[in-house]
Amino acid sequence: MRVFRLLLAFLLLVTAGSFSQSASSAKTAAGFSLDTIDKSIDPCVDFYQYACGNWIKNSEIPADRPAWQSFSELNERNLTVERGILEKAAAGGAGRSAVDQKIGDLYGSCMDEKAANAKGFAPLKPELERIAAAKDKGALIDEIAHLHMVGTTALFSFYSNSDLHNADRVIAYIDQGGLSLPDRDYYLKDDSDKVEMRKHFVDYATEVFTLAGQTPQQAAASAQAVLVVETLLAANSMDRTKRRDPKNRDHKMTRDEALGLAPEFSLNRYFTGVGAPNFAALNVGNPDYFKQVSGVIASLPLESLKTYVTFRVLRAAAAWLSQPFVDADFKMRQALTGQKQNQDRWKRCVDLVDGSLGEALGQRYVEATFGAEGKQRMLKMVDALEKSLDEDIQGLSWMSDDTKKQAKVKLTAIRNKIGYPDVYRDYGAVTIKGDDLLGNVQRADEFEAKRQVAKIDKPLDRKEWGMTPPEVNAYYSGSFNEIVFPAGILQPPFFDKAMDDAVNFGGIGLVIGHELTHGFDDQGRKFDPTGNLRDWWTEQDGKEFEKRVSCVADEYSNFVAVDTMKLNGRLTLGENTADNGGARIALMALEHMIADDKTGKEGQSVDGYTPEQRFFLGFGRVWCEKQRPEYLRMQVSTNPHSPGKYRVDGVVQNMPEFQKAWGCKAGQPMVAENACHVW
Repeated sequence: MRVFRLLLAFLLLVTAGSFSQSASSAKTAAGFSLDTIDKSIDPCVDFYQYACGNWIKNSEIPADRPAWQSFSELNERNLTVERGILEKAAAGGAGRSAVDQKIGDLYGSCMDEKAANAKGFAPLKPELERIAAAKDKGALIDEIAHLHMVGTTALFSFYSNSDLHNADRVIAYIDQGGLSLPDRDYYLKDDSDKVEMRKHFVDYATEVFTLAGQTPQQAAASAQAVLVVETLLAANSMDRTKRRDPKNRDHKMTRDEALGLAPEFSLNRYFTGVGAPNFAALNVGNPDYFKQVSGVIASLPLESLKTYVTFRVLRAAAAWLSQPFVDADFKMRQALTGQKQNQDRWKRCVDLVDGSLGEALGQRYVEATFGAEGKQRMLKMVDALEKSLDEDIQGLSWMSDDTKKQAKVKLTAIRNKIGYPDVYRDYGAVTIKGDDLLGNVQRADEFEAKRQVAKIDKPLDRKEWGMTPPEVNAYYSGSFNEIVFPAGILQPPFFDKAMDDAVNFGGIGLVIGHELTHGFDDQGRKFDPTGNLRDWWTEQDGKEFEKRVSCVADEYSNFVAVDTMKLNGRLTLGENTADNGGARIALMALEHMIADDKTGKEGQSVDGYTPEQRFFLGFGRVWCEKQRPEYLRMQVSTNPHSPGKYRVDGVVQNMPEFQKAWGCKAGQPMVAENACHVW
């Protein structure tokens, strides 16, 4: 969970800008501002450059970041707010609450760099000794079960989730996993950047093995052994584009069938080791992986597998050990992202608390930042966007009435979660000590792992959140059929209560539309109103949909991201579909608001721009960004989201509404000759 949350800042959907301002001044660079616009550019030639050109000229990527975007600015502001909360909690005092004790002591133990350096890797030795003591592969599986519970993923992944065909029930899942590099292609492809990254990986593994006490020769051999094992795991892993289709991950089987599929995994021992209930059935995300890797386990020497598991433990803990481990960990990340220097320790410690005790920290964050007024305005916008999407669906010429009726049922059933959970998670079972950083990290991970295991064979808790309140992000869940907007994103430039509605609809309004559209993209459309994987489309409507999303996939596959590297239009298809649909329904909702405004104020121009133009400028401002080339290459290989330039230009070139707003003519770059239109 902790690693997942750190990656969200870079890999997931939406993240935002910073401080609020009035509509008339529009000068604060962190929010919506006319100063970001480059008026030397024709908006019909390159709207992204028009909307963001001056921002790009005047912005620098901070040394501790691989990229700088609107969300990075807001993330920096949120980190500062959270730091203030945590420093106060860490200071202690007689009146400190149980919540403040946990978040304060976790933060304090993380900030005690002197203690971490003095301990070296001693806190990790018990785990390494347990691995070394494994006498056979079955005993190693026992140790892997233990490690999965304290934050180290090795060989495969185990978790709980709703049943794909009975969404109200939670079942067990096993799936591929255990790779250290971002994607299987990093092990298997011979592109120059992938070959170079394998060299960095071997160097990194050699360094951490040396720091853990091996001779340079032993460490080099151990690093090569890890690369061999992980390459075999990668070779049997499903590629991420194929994994986007939930049907490719839908393999429910009995427990006995899973045991027979992968005998070398000793799954019964593993399930006992993680404390799982005696469930009768589970979902196997990638049966071929377990079948083939079972043979890999049988063929590899025990020592090679133990070396691999040892490395996974070292890698998972490196950031919380002494400075040499921290530096080695950063050097590997630097190779992947181009980041110039590690973040200040306080930022890393804030992220640790958010990733480990996020809803405890989130309580204090919400108290400090999020008011009832913002939540009510958000709910009003969500209602307006849902009405627009319904209108859009009912007006589709290519969809039959039967499918439209089913789509309306699903849309009506979407749940909206805004700001923070109704009930915060209780972390009372987690022991946090002021002088035990790695122990705190492992106990927090174990708490979360046990919480996940305890859900198996129980009803789904639909009140649960998948993000913490401070996160600068949002999501749609097909299994829950819900859209979720943490308080962290409900700030400028996405949402500014002092800004006119046109800009807000171009920012958070478009994000709401994006998330709603996810319920009907190439993945979301395969889930029904209750979250079951079920085809509710007529056969002909399904074919019409696929024809239209193929247009989107082909369009984005022609966009060049860096050097000669093009986007993967199939990998990014869901997000691009949601961007295009979200823009249309957000603008539709804005137009309805303007039409319903009796005062006429909503339809007035501001600073020389019409409401429609300000809508698109608000949209463009959200995706202004600069990325380091190394990071951008990694993103193109792994990220289902397109770079900011194409999240903007790819959308507007498909919109007649944009062309009308800006007076664009046929043949100009922002006027697609064969515009794609799904929603």
